[in-house]
Amino acid sequence: MTDSAKTGPTAIPQPRLTSGAEPSTSKDVFGQLLVIIGLYVLVISFGVLIFGLIDIYFPDVLSYDFYNRQAIRWPLATLIVVFPLYLWYNSYLQKDLERNPEKKELKVRKWLLHFTLFVAAIIIVADLIALIYRYLNGDLTTQFVLKILTVLVIALAVFTYYLWNIRRKVPAAKDPKMRWFVWLVSLAGIFFIVIGFVTAGSPIAQRLKRFDERRISDLQAIQNEIINFWQAKETLPQNLDQLRDDIRGFIPPADPETGDSYEYRVRGTLQFELCATFKTSNKQEPEKSGAKPVPLAPRELYYPYPGITEESWLHDAERTCFSRTIDPDRYPSFKNQNK
Repeated sequence: MTDSAKTGPTAIPQPRLTSGAEPSTSKDVFGQLLVIIGLYVLVISFGVLIFGLIDIYFPDVLSYDFYNRQAIRWPLATLIVVFPLYLWYNSYLQKDLERNPEKKELKVRKWLLHFTLFVAAIIIVADLIALIYRYLNGDLTTQFVLKILTVLVIALAVFTYYLWNIRRKVPAAKDPKMRWFVWLVSLAGIFFIVIGFVTAGSPIAQRLKRFDERRISDLQAIQNEIINFWQAKETLPQNLDQLRDDIRGFIPPADPETGDSYEYRVRGTLQFELCATFKTSNKQEPEKSGAKPVPLAPRELYYPYPGITEESWLHDAERTCFSRTIDPDRYPSFKNQNK
């Protein structure tokens, strides 16, 4: 073929290879955004989960066991869904980078990775400052130190992994040290998810516990109405139906699981008894949570912190009766109050 044939008007234009990064597509942009957003969700969820576990197993006097167990369920549910999806999609992106090395130079990828490194570095510095401040202030506790270490380890893990991705041309899965690092972080994540499952309890056990909490709340409401009845009439009701009040709209509650009425018996002029059948025990809750039993304060005052269990409402997983005696000096009749 002659030169004129190559350059003439009938010549077919040939594609030209260009060096450098190829233009980012919408798939690349949203893919990078998705994996970074997933990372942030994971980091926050793991932090909240581990903080909750620390509060449960290393409580202070202001820690409420039930509240902490309730609090770890949201991050636990998030991790169950997001953690495997993140691992899968991040692995997919890494394989895509192996097939298309030029995508490592995508601007959106570089911006997101450098921003992540920036945030991780700020968190590490702030974490160390907080630790030194609490040390100088003489206010270090086991709980605080463990939380500081949690934040530091998570931030360092993120910083290490993404700094590698920026500096190295070899994928993390191809490097022996980084492969072990990724496996170690993944196993740590699985470990804390399992611990969270065990700590939060099975769904069936939690439902039974909620039934028992409702029973205690019902018995407290009935007890308050009995006291009001006595203060108004200076006599105890003979049965729970006498507590019905159409004006205030009070109807004696029934067992939430069976629908049966609670047991009530008059034991004397000032003494009565309330009984219910419980499916779990709450006698260990004050010890687990580190909270002090508060015998006189109504349970409703502490909602939504039911971890504070009144000493007078402790029960085992069985039929339990609570004997009460009205103190006229503490609960004087309304007639005497008006004199």
